[in-house]
Amino acid sequence: MPFIRSSWTLVVAVLLAVSVMSVTTGCGRKSKKAITSDIKNVWKKYDSPTGADPSVPDTLGGNGFEKVAEGMGFSTYVIKPEEMKYFGDERAVKGGQITIGEMTFPTTFRPEGQGSSLVVNTEIKGYVYETLLGTHPITRDYMPGLASHWKVSPDKKTFTFRIDPNARWSDGKPVVAEDVVASWKLMVDPGLLEPALNLVFEKFEQPIALSKYIVQVTAKTVNFRNLLYFGSGMYVYPSHEIGALTGKEFLEKYNFNMPAGTGPYYLAEKDIKAGSGWKLTRRPDYWAKDYPTSKYTANFDYVNYLVVKDNATLLYEKFKAGEIDLFRFSMATTEKWVKDTDYEAIKNGYIRRYRFYNNGPMGTNGLTFNMRKAPFDDIRVRKAFMMLYPRETIVEKLLYNEYETFDTDYPNTPYASTDNPKINYDPASATKLLAEAGWATRNKDGWLVKNGKPFVLEMAITKLDERWMTPYQQELAKVGIDLRLKLMDWNSIIKNIDERNFQIFSYGYSGLITPNPETSLKSSLADKNDNNNIQGFKDARVDELLPIYDSTFNVAEQIKIIKEIDRIVYGYAMKSHWWNPKGIRLAVWDRFGMPEYGISRYTQLSYVYGQAGLTWWYDADKAAALDEARKNKKDLGGNKGITEFRFWRDFKDGN
Repeated sequence: MPFIRSSWTLVVAVLLAVSVMSVTTGCGRKSKKAITSDIKNVWKKYDSPTGADPSVPDTLGGNGFEKVAEGMGFSTYVIKPEEMKYFGDERAVKGGQITIGEMTFPTTFRPEGQGSSLVVNTEIKGYVYETLLGTHPITRDYMPGLASHWKVSPDKKTFTFRIDPNARWSDGKPVVAEDVVASWKLMVDPGLLEPALNLVFEKFEQPIALSKYIVQVTAKTVNFRNLLYFGSGMYVYPSHEIGALTGKEFLEKYNFNMPAGTGPYYLAEKDIKAGSGWKLTRRPDYWAKDYPTSKYTANFDYVNYLVVKDNATLLYEKFKAGEIDLFRFSMATTEKWVKDTDYEAIKNGYIRRYRFYNNGPMGTNGLTFNMRKAPFDDIRVRKAFMMLYPRETIVEKLLYNEYETFDTDYPNTPYASTDNPKINYDPASATKLLAEAGWATRNKDGWLVKNGKPFVLEMAITKLDERWMTPYQQELAKVGIDLRLKLMDWNSIIKNIDERNFQIFSYGYSGLITPNPETSLKSSLADKNDNNNIQGFKDARVDELLPIYDSTFNVAEQIKIIKEIDRIVYGYAMKSHWWNPKGIRLAVWDRFGMPEYGISRYTQLSYVYGQAGLTWWYDADKAAALDEARKNKKDLGGNKGITEFRFWRDFKDGN
């Protein structure tokens, strides 16, 4: 099942998952030679010299700032020798390419604004753009990004950043403080048609460019996530391209094109093939390519995405045929993971299968209801619908016990409430609740009726969801509910969801390492389109808890608050939670190098492709051995079963 979207705060999780600041190291054989090809530079328009503008004094961020920074109250993070293993694998070489399969073609490639918040959009953004700060892959401490240094005021409301004078846009211009100001202005512009984004960044006063390299921002209230939001959560865009644009003009100018970026990859409009895929090109001129945190990442010359819309089986067959290099198994392809293991590429070791365990939030999926409209404005109906979904049977029969059910908005995290009552399949209790809600009698066709109208619902689904929804449709029919499933394109479904034109929806969200419930639960968003409060949720206690949570710096107290919010939200019965996989399952053609743990500590399920694209590398020796073995139908040897990576599950902080 495709995920609905990534909320703006998910960029923080993406940074932890796929950022060049978040890579770890491992062991294994070293490729004998680099295979870097000549990459034609078609993006650079200017040639600004490296380093700081000599006219800017040291105290304003120019040359020599490093010597005066500490005395001015600025902090930075210097990597210790023993930490280097977490910031890249020295075996990695530049060159080659990787081809990734996708089932969603974005409606737009703009990095912000309406239509840009699907997971795949956020993943692309992680290749092309950067934030002021990064985060440590183990401790999640702040680290330099576009900013080399930062300062927090004693009242924890004002943040000052010094832009790294080496930072350059892909067009060759230097990154300056005005870029940060322009980016913030874009974030708060209602013309972007992304209210949750506005909500978050309206918490800050307008940033001030104190010099070419120094930018300062003041938050309106104290919030433990303010630095997280502004430093690690806001991507920076070039003021010389977007500075004069309103949000509406930004939407009009950027659709299948993107502003210049500072990241290690570039996406040219000519490399976007409508409906079928896109190609990201590595920038050999990337400004931080020789930094310790970056030198062994962003290794592929090209990262290709091939799209097979809403057809997991066909995508899998393309993987088996070698058109795609790696494949993440989902609900739709779990049967393939369990049963399809007897073909040549598996038996001869051309394809390796991996199960990765780590500490990343798993996200949520299931059914959710529009509480603004009948019949789901009645909690009894919502509870009945939860009781009629046979999730335990589906996990056993259709998912081969490769999944685990959950009953929280925060599975696989310490924020999950353990007090939420598990709602299992119970048609007798569901029938009783429906009767209490007025659905007690049936018409001649066997459908429940209320006020003379039969209980008929229409639900838009993709072809992928049909496998999980047809059993549900049958269970509902048994109690007298006519659920009519309508196959639609995913992007069309999302448009209807954003416009609140639905009753019941098969949803999915990626998880957050640091929860931000306001963007999906704040009452002020309930009656607005284009945000994650799709159910129309309003609760006075939750509204009261949200600012308390934001202003609480004690992690134990934060966990306590989120657990209370989790209990309250669960009590509304607005979601019928489903299941999450036991680990992240990948099959990979054996031509790549990867760290000993495979993926980083906080990589999320839905961002594992981005993690591979930014932290794995093309191993020329392995690729040659694979090609020769395939040509001659030889056995490559090695493990033909499933290799489990438990590095992070067994990891002890302080190692």
